[in-house]
Amino acid sequence: MSQQNLSQDEVDALLQGMTGDVPVAETEGVRPPKGSVREYNLASEDRIVRGRMPMLEVINERFSRNVMPALTEFAQRNLEISVGEVKVQKYSAFLRETMVPTNFNVVSMRPLRGSALFVCDPTLIFAFIDALFGGVGKFPARIEGREFSGTEQRVIMRMVEILLREYNKAWQGIYPLELTYQRSEMQPQFVNIAAAGDVVVSTVFTIEIGESVGSVRVCIPYANVEPIRDVLRSNNQGEAPGADKRWISLLSDQIQSAEVELVAELAKAPATVEQLLAMKVGDFIELDLGKTIKAHVDGVPVLEAGYGTSGGHYAIRIERVLTNQQVSWIGDQNA
Repeated sequence: MSQQNLSQDEVDALLQGMTGDVPVAETEGVRPPKGSVREYNLASEDRIVRGRMPMLEVINERFSRNVMPALTEFAQRNLEISVGEVKVQKYSAFLRETMVPTNFNVVSMRPLRGSALFVCDPTLIFAFIDALFGGVGKFPARIEGREFSGTEQRVIMRMVEILLREYNKAWQGIYPLELTYQRSEMQPQFVNIAAAGDVVVSTVFTIEIGESVGSVRVCIPYANVEPIRDVLRSNNQGEAPGADKRWISLLSDQIQSAEVELVAELAKAPATVEQLLAMKVGDFIELDLGKTIKAHVDGVPVLEAGYGTSGGHYAIRIERVLTNQQVSWIGDQNA
């Protein structure tokens, strides 16, 4: 059975149906009645104030600077790369801007949840294939709505390996993100990394190789990077977020002032349910007492101490602080 690919018009119509959008002509002149109630979804991502993401712009600049020599070596041809702006848009809008059929590469984003897309358009792919097989790039390839051949897929995989390797490097020192290739598709309906109405962050990298111009488009769902949005909005490029000494000091102060319950257990005695049921007032329970006992916090032993009285009260005297052998442990600092 032959496989049919969707045309650009068919893809636009499909995406329009997914998002529930209708042509402007159908709604022209329609106004809600005065005083009517308009629905507002508090969970909608449209209400999120996003602003600029300076660190993501830095990552994109690093990526373009580092990937250019790597792709030049791969293609054995000089090329130029320019970086587009960081766009925050709906996923359906991103797909409408994408030429189809094309090469969609789904990648995981550990330790973040979800997947991202690296989209290589056919013009770029055929330009690299032309360069690898000795072409001079004067005759643009004819874009056909067909599956990529085995040879073309091997070239694509090599390109994607280079792109992911350099993109991971661009994140070093900012956040320990690791992108891993999962699969490739040619049609947008098979790459549902987000719902059509979800917000995504996208960047276009335009690559000129010979007389051909193609692009690599990176698309990341906003929900994936929302846990690190403070990192991406930061202007500090000098140190990783984990090296915030002021935050570490504040956290340490808060921990040291936290109240804990210290439990000193004098002794234990084994007993069966039958023995417990038979006990009555006046019975004796034999206990084996050692010279020292252990004090626990939330079930974790922290002190070894002697026991007795002091000032007319029962008391324990610390004999040894039990630590996990780490110099930075809070017990060592305050023993």
